[in-house]
Amino acid sequence: MTPQPVTTPHVSAPAPTIATREPTTGSVDGKTNPKPPASPTPKGPDWWLMMKAFFKQGKRIASFAPSSRFMARKILDGINWETAKHIVELGAGTGPITAEMVKRAKPHTKLVVIELDPTLCGRLRDRFRETPNVDVVLGDATKFGELLTERGIPQVDHVLSGLPLPSFPAVARDTILETAARTLTPDGTFRQLTIMPLIYYKLYRRYFENVRFRFVPFNLPPGGVYVCRGYRGSPAN
Repeated sequence: MTPQPVTTPHVSAPAPTIATREPTTGSVDGKTNPKPPASPTPKGPDWWLMMKAFFKQGKRIASFAPSSRFMARKILDGINWETAKHIVELGAGTGPITAEMVKRAKPHTKLVVIELDPTLCGRLRDRFRETPNVDVVLGDATKFGELLTERGIPQVDHVLSGLPLPSFPAVARDTILETAARTLTPDGTFRQLTIMPLIYYKLYRRYFENVRFRFVPFNLPPGGVYVCRGYRGSPAN
């Protein structure tokens, strides 16, 4: 497929959600997919792009630095790649976790990677344009259920989140976790990375019956991963 021309859109903070759909092209699981909207071709190292996004968007970016390879490995620990068909990543940043998934995923595993920031999305598309089972989407995580429906994906095996959910408005956080619970397979997991170890354990326990925390000391800053199962429903706020 001939790459589509890349243009640089006007961007204002916070980054816009997708309000309109372009003509469709390509397919996933036999379904027609939306043509990806144009995103800028980013320049500079990953840490610089993350730093700029962090200061521009504040509470919408979880960290000022990309996740370490240790964090990427920890959030994927325990995933059965032989059986996993669909995995969603929310807030992929510059793609360190995506890159680790690409190393492990089988040809039958489709990775749907959603990023709201146009510059970071541009980096992701540039990095994974030659990887056929990676679908990079410029979009709002609160609408990821709609994005999956457009791609003919009714269920996913795991949802990985790099979003700073504790700082999200309660309505947005509830929407994301409700969508995850609705789309996960019975054995699926919601996996949330954090750079504030265990501080928000009680928050995730309000949403899930089973929450396990995995500490990652070798990260900047040190952090960890919550692995969540058994959705309780949105708590009263």
